[in-house]
Amino acid sequence: MSAPSRRAKLDRGHADLSIRRQCEMFSLARSGVYRKPRPANDNDLEAMRRIDALFTERPFFGARRIARTLTDEGFPLNRKRARRLMRLMGIEALGPKPRTSTPAPGHKIYPYLLRGLTIDRPNQVWAADITYIPIGRGFLYLAAVIDWASRAVLSWRLSNTIDASFCVDALEEALARYGKPEIFNTDQGSQFTGSAFTGVLIEAGVRVSMDGRGRWMDNVFVERL
Repeated sequence: MSAPSRRAKLDRGHADLSIRRQCEMFSLARSGVYRKPRPANDNDLEAMRRIDALFTERPFFGARRIARTLTDEGFPLNRKRARRLMRLMGIEALGPKPRTSTPAPGHKIYPYLLRGLTIDRPNQVWAADITYIPIGRGFLYLAAVIDWASRAVLSWRLSNTIDASFCVDALEEALARYGKPEIFNTDQGSQFTGSAFTGVLIEAGVRVSMDGRGRWMDNVFVERL
């Protein structure tokens, strides 16, 4: 979660927690909390719309490449401004992060089924992934199930341990609420390759698909989320 997002979570009228204590919990500097942010102008809003469209298409672009691409497209934008707006939007280029997916010896790896596939309807392909959310002095793990066609988050779970159970819970909730997809795609993390997770999919008659080893772009929409 970005600093602007964390600041938005502060409750200035909280009965038990002072602003100082909340800043400590969210790892925020109090000076930034008391200083009022400048309102976005119309030009900033247009720039943010263009950044969001480009970033959704190319989530591996950082501020430098976004600034260069938009400038080449006729919307002048320097790197410093692109970086400021990306920070305000709470987005950053996808790249290596603390590992949330670790292969497990002996688990079956299923083939990747989405290459060249046109995905144009809900419940055709779902995907899942795990990320981490910094909090105070540590972090929590977030597992989310998303529909590739609509980009809708179907279910999610938080956990302080990175085992399979909270992933299975998210999967079972999505199946119970929305039926089943034709294909379910994940990475090769042990939480998804184990029988506890794949067994639920197989029992439901869902085809299992897994990313190529180390290819985060195969599951790009969940990574973007």
